[in-house]
Amino acid sequence: MKAVRVHGYHTDPKIDDVPEPTLSGPLDVIVKVGGAGVCRTDLHILEGQWAEAMGPDLPYVIGHENAGWVHEIGAGVTNVSVGDTVILHPQPSCGLCLACRAGHDMQCENAFFPGLSNNDGGMAEYLRTTARACVKLRPETNPADVAALADAGITAYHAVRKAVPDLYPGTTAVVQGAGGLGHIGIQALAALTATRIIVVDRNPDALALAKQIGADETVISDGTHIDAVKDLTGGVGANVVFDFVAEGGAENDAWQMTAPAGSQYIIGYGGELTIPTLEFVGGEKNIIGNIVGTYNDLAELMVLAQAGKVTLHTRQYPLDAALDALHDLDAGRVRGRAILVP
Repeated sequence: MKAVRVHGYHTDPKIDDVPEPTLSGPLDVIVKVGGAGVCRTDLHILEGQWAEAMGPDLPYVIGHENAGWVHEIGAGVTNVSVGDTVILHPQPSCGLCLACRAGHDMQCENAFFPGLSNNDGGMAEYLRTTARACVKLRPETNPADVAALADAGITAYHAVRKAVPDLYPGTTAVVQGAGGLGHIGIQALAALTATRIIVVDRNPDALALAKQIGADETVISDGTHIDAVKDLTGGVGANVVFDFVAEGGAENDAWQMTAPAGSQYIIGYGGELTIPTLEFVGGEKNIIGNIVGTYNDLAELMVLAQAGKVTLHTRQYPLDAALDALHDLDAGRVRGRAILVP
């Protein structure tokens, strides 16, 4: 089968012919990939940012946003059948450790992360995962239309879901970055809360899209955006700021846009946040980190998606054009999400 594999860092991956994955345990599921999202994390992988944390043996297949059809199942699998349409939680978990028992899938002691850890991902024709990762979809669902919800979608939804108690009517939320994750976060906010939504981005096209999908106000990120947000919020800032950028200084901008007693949710990464401790104490402000989300988050998100309340804006590429997709994403030429279709 064809697969996109990393052979070395700081260089492009290659499209190789490799053997199809095979079942290795009773709960294994082989999925015929119908869509694989291309994520900024894939760019960070190629830059070597995840090498020490995950330690994958090179070469290996990347791709952690995957949906498709069940191709083969292990002897112990009962929740899906061959032919079912599925989207895959990006980090299969054990279900037995204390974190899993508490519903904290992302802190599972025995988890693995296809496409990041030492396990092949889904930028290929087939992928091996487990029964615990499979969320069954309606048969008519096109996997390419929803694949990126497996990571970008669940990550944005997870952050919004946690903030819901603080976003009652009369509050304000800022979404910084209306790209691949941010445009999903905007829709999740509109679906789950009655908060006023202000979107900040440097790209006018991204702001135009934000208006179409639920933003109440948009602000161009041009150096005056902090003051603009303050003007829109009576000088105090937003109750919650969702930072989908968190690099290049945006992470510090988000802090300045957060109101006293408010919360800054950091979803993007790559930057460094520097804040005097007195600002934490004097302002009683919070910083909350987010990593992907739970299986239940993904299941809830798919209910919204299949009801048409959260829609991915995508650009599809054939698997052979994976390098074009990665380069377009890196250059900022992708609005929404890039999807590889084998």
